[in-house]
Amino acid sequence: MRLLLDANLSPKRIGGPLATRDLDVVSLAADAALGALDDPRVLELAAEQSRILVTRNARDFAPLLREWAEAGRHHAGCILIWTLAHHQFGAVVRGVSRLLDDRPDAKQWYDLTIAL
Repeated sequence: MRLLLDANLSPKRIGGPLATRDLDVVSLAADAALGALDDPRVLELAAEQSRILVTRNARDFAPLLREWAEAGRHHAGCILIWTLAHHQFGAVVRGVSRLLDDRPDAKQWYDLTIAL
């Protein structure tokens, strides 16, 4: 499974543990150029690379995902973290892991958005 962690998620505290699960994880915060991308470009990058986007920025991405759906644009999936605080690294890792375990085939994530 391929993931793209938005710039608001820690590459060490979240990306590291997820990568140990044999997940292909790219973290925007680990690369200054990627971390500077605006939200529409982040979603485009995730779609181009067939990566599930994981973000705490639900306020901006929820409407953007709705726009994509209405326009017939496709993405590889999105996990919007609504309920967990910024410092709850373990809870984020466990929540994302559980969601991925529930849907272990990347095809199951196609155009799917799930709130955590």
